[in-house]
Amino acid sequence: MKKLSLLVFGLLISIGVFAQSTYVKFATNKGNITVMLYDQTPKHKAMFLHAIKKGVYKNAQFNRVIKDFVSQAGELDEPILAREKLHPEQTPVRLAGEFNPLLFHKKGVLAAGRDDNPAKSSYYNQIYFVAGKLYDDQKLDALEQKKGHKFQEEIRKVYKTIGGTPSLDMDYT
Repeated sequence: MKKLSLLVFGLLISIGVFAQSTYVKFATNKGNITVMLYDQTPKHKAMFLHAIKKGVYKNAQFNRVIKDFVSQAGELDEPILAREKLHPEQTPVRLAGEFNPLLFHKKGVLAAGRDDNPAKSSYYNQIYFVAGKLYDDQKLDALEQKKGHKFQEEIRKVYKTIGGTPSLDMDYT
């Protein structure tokens, strides 16, 4: 893995409330990252704040860093799936996806990781930051065809000027 994957994800929790939005500040050895938790995804917001209070992300490492895509931290898929396999009688602990066409994967967004499950349910202890890249109309048009999901003009503008990972929209919360 690249050196960036060894970043310490030590959390400096700085939760502030402003205009009904919650901001969380992450301190890493490469600098601070401040993100907003959306009120439109209340279950994920509550789950994330609960995980912070429990120390789930304290000193976690980035374990999946893909240039122009995402930087992921928290527990890896393998231990989660192995734990679930040991106890098949137990329902896997997942959080149902909360999808909103106005919430999208622009550069800098925090989202919840998951495995390839048909319900698109999120893991409780895995997050990622969108790195993304810039998209032009041709690439966005192709993604619309592939996903059967139309990008609103305002969202297209963000993907063309700021960047992001539109392939994750409406599939990951």
